[in-house]
Amino acid sequence: MNEKFVVVDLETTGHSPVNSDKIIEVGIVIIENNKITGEFSTFLDPEKPIPPFITNLTGISDQDVKESPRFHEKASEITALFENSYLVAHNVPFDMGFLNGELTSAGHQKLTNPVMDTVELARILYPQAPGFKLGQLADYLNIRHEEPHRAINDAHMTAKLLLKLLKRLRDLPYETITHLLNLENGLKSDLYALLSKQQQLLAFSSSSDETIETYRGIAIKKTNDEQPESHYAESSFGSYLDTIYEAGGTMEQAMPRYEKRAGQREMSETVFDAFRLGKHALIEAETGTGKSLAYLIPAIYEAVTMNKKIVISTYTTQLQSQLLDEEVPLINKLIAFGFNVALMKGKQHYLSLEKFERELEANQSDNYDLTLTKAMILIWLTETETGDIDEIQLPSSGYIFYRQVSADAESGFDPYSPWFSRSFYQKARQKAQKADILITNHALLCTDLFNDYQLLPAYDKAIIDEAHHLEETASKHYGLTLNYVYIQGVLNQIGSIDDGNWLDRLWKSSALDDESGFSKTEWEATYENAKNEIDDVFRMLFQYVVEQKKNSKTLSDIGRIQYRFEETKEPSEPWGIIKEMVTRLTFYFRDLIHLLSSVKQHLAANDFADNAHYAEVSNDYMDTLQSIIDRLEQLFLVDDDNTVKWIEIEAYGAKNAVYLYSEPIDISTLLADNFFGKKESIILTSATLSIRNSFSFSQQRLGLSPEQLITAKIKSPFSYQDQVQLMVPNDFPDIRYGEQNDFIHSTCEAIISLAHITDGRMLVLFTSYDMLRRSYYLLKETIDINKYMLIAQGISSGSRSRLKKNFQTFDQSILLGTSSFWEGVDIPGDDLSCLMIVRLPFQPPNHPVYEAKSNELKREGKNAFFDLSLPNAVIRFKQGFGRLIRSANDRGIVFVCDARVIKARYGKYFTESIPSVPITIDSTHAIMEKAEEWF
Repeated sequence: MNEKFVVVDLETTGHSPVNSDKIIEVGIVIIENNKITGEFSTFLDPEKPIPPFITNLTGISDQDVKESPRFHEKASEITALFENSYLVAHNVPFDMGFLNGELTSAGHQKLTNPVMDTVELARILYPQAPGFKLGQLADYLNIRHEEPHRAINDAHMTAKLLLKLLKRLRDLPYETITHLLNLENGLKSDLYALLSKQQQLLAFSSSSDETIETYRGIAIKKTNDEQPESHYAESSFGSYLDTIYEAGGTMEQAMPRYEKRAGQREMSETVFDAFRLGKHALIEAETGTGKSLAYLIPAIYEAVTMNKKIVISTYTTQLQSQLLDEEVPLINKLIAFGFNVALMKGKQHYLSLEKFERELEANQSDNYDLTLTKAMILIWLTETETGDIDEIQLPSSGYIFYRQVSADAESGFDPYSPWFSRSFYQKARQKAQKADILITNHALLCTDLFNDYQLLPAYDKAIIDEAHHLEETASKHYGLTLNYVYIQGVLNQIGSIDDGNWLDRLWKSSALDDESGFSKTEWEATYENAKNEIDDVFRMLFQYVVEQKKNSKTLSDIGRIQYRFEETKEPSEPWGIIKEMVTRLTFYFRDLIHLLSSVKQHLAANDFADNAHYAEVSNDYMDTLQSIIDRLEQLFLVDDDNTVKWIEIEAYGAKNAVYLYSEPIDISTLLADNFFGKKESIILTSATLSIRNSFSFSQQRLGLSPEQLITAKIKSPFSYQDQVQLMVPNDFPDIRYGEQNDFIHSTCEAIISLAHITDGRMLVLFTSYDMLRRSYYLLKETIDINKYMLIAQGISSGSRSRLKKNFQTFDQSILLGTSSFWEGVDIPGDDLSCLMIVRLPFQPPNHPVYEAKSNELKREGKNAFFDLSLPNAVIRFKQGFGRLIRSANDRGIVFVCDARVIKARYGKYFTESIPSVPITIDSTHAIMEKAEEWF
């Protein structure tokens, strides 16, 4: 690989040469014989002012480029550097687009070099990297990155990255290279020559990588499936804890700056007591307790000494990763005996090698994202031991492809399949069976609870972390969901004749003849009728919700209109029409199932190429269609007093963007019977389980019997009195009297004032998506956008973790968030100095689930506000409060715009449920002065 590579990086006045943006700096680095052999750098005069945000980003001002040459004066010199070379850039379309735009304007020929895009190559060759920006890759690959956002420095960085990428390419197995050659045509980078040369070298090489095995033309990492034996050194639990927690213990030796936290040992003892007494426990562990270690230490002791598996369930994959990557390795240093830990997720998380092999073989014209996804998975297979797709970041539409090749797409596990012994999901199950500690998630735990088939190995004891999510997760998994896109997607996957799909291929292969019982004419007619009926049903439902909610267009926190329906209360005529349409749709689906059944039986009885595969595909789709029928009937054709059913529509979306839901009104009895009544000891822990030191709300909602329950509240070691100020203005407009515009104006003014004091670094939590949106656009008009980075959930693009990363990347950021930002987002240290809570987080009274639960409580003679609404809001408030202080060194302000926290008679429920902190109630102006002085 001794080709010449010319790496270029440009700084420009903006993002688009089409909009007359110009190059202001060029940095070029030349690589020959795998070494950096030269460089070129110059400022260029763009003949227009440099925007302030570009100066802030790059440090390049109008003064720097004032005496510099113009592009046309350097065009020949720049073009000469690219002769007989690859053009390399970190995002080639950007740099090549600008160069060719400037060259054309200067009367020169465009560059037509073969290209290498290091963003694309990094995604393919390092699929497990945490991100693919230049700085992120530099950190991941230990490349020094000096003065980012300057052209020559970034060009050097990109050159060093390219050298690592080329070396990684040379290390790939022959089979992986061969598959990449088949995909190369669909990539941006011109890899054909490099891959062909490497393929030839490997074809004549006798050396092989002992960490890789090849099976059916796919290179996979060899895994050691043997697990070490658990063994235990005899000691009492008390002395076991002494050797860990006390002076001179292993915790001190393993953690250089370890400070003993009394609450941590107290929690370990509480968990152990519950296990040994055969009781359930509710343990609230405030921030900073170190609860993960505190429950893992007794769980491991119990599992190994009693030879009993203990399940640990989390709500987020982030916490699962923390347990496996940080806590378990630390515990291995803390204790003197061996133990086994396994992670078990749902089937949809694991790649099916059998399905992936088939997709690689299929001759199909892939779009770019699909080609990139296949390339990433090929390299990942040489690295992964788990086959868990969460290890890599696929392009967004790559997940649609992944669903087709996940273990969830397999109808069952055939022990005679050539891939069975290498199945990632089967290996995960086997490890789970042998493990002392099994880590899983609430979703899989609840699916296991409410299904006849067993997904998890047998267990009697479990620890539920992030336990405030258990009720909601159990309700979702006992309930059901359905939407237009999913149903149409299923039909599109099954396909019609003449669309090139599997059924079309079967028909054209003559496997389906007159004897098969399958009629092409009947299939096409029924298939078309079903698709049209789906359109009609969902458009009718959309219009129905619009009509029923025409006087109330309140949006949910994700911008949807919600409507709860009850069979006995719907207007008879339109509702009757909807039921007729749903019934007709289920008949079409039954007809499709009948036709697929004839395909399956015919294939089973005859010997065609791939008949076993196609029979399995037929069976899969029959099951899927039956599942849709069952859900439609449950939603529209079965009356159930214990269930809440509702429809959501996209307020500004397509006229068939409809989502259907159903959940039990009360899950507590189901949990009591199916979970707590059957298990010996379940520990539920979270930072938010109590209200004013009482656990009664959590206990009742989960169906826990007080006789079988231990409760404990573990105090935080943080000094909240010194670290936090809670500030509440007493002069905000009262939103209850229709002064929402004034309230939003006051909120935005407070955000701007606080931003000046805290240099941004603010998280603003809303309960209403509509209010967030209006505040965002008002702030955009009034705040200095050259100084502050304004990020808004649902408006700024990206997932929650992406928005969080952007927030931390910019020094002066303000992040506006709704529901999912109230918890689970750790932003420690100076990145977050101010938390603003705009409104107390009461659920809207017309939220379908709240409305149904509220009505049920009223029927029982209870107070829906004090028994449901207020406790939920307090727990949410505690979660929001917990975002601010994540370490002993954090300091910050909690600014609550909602004066009800002080004025309302129930306000003390909020203030007495968080740690004791200084509270200031004053005018906004006085509070700002105090905040500035405190900081």
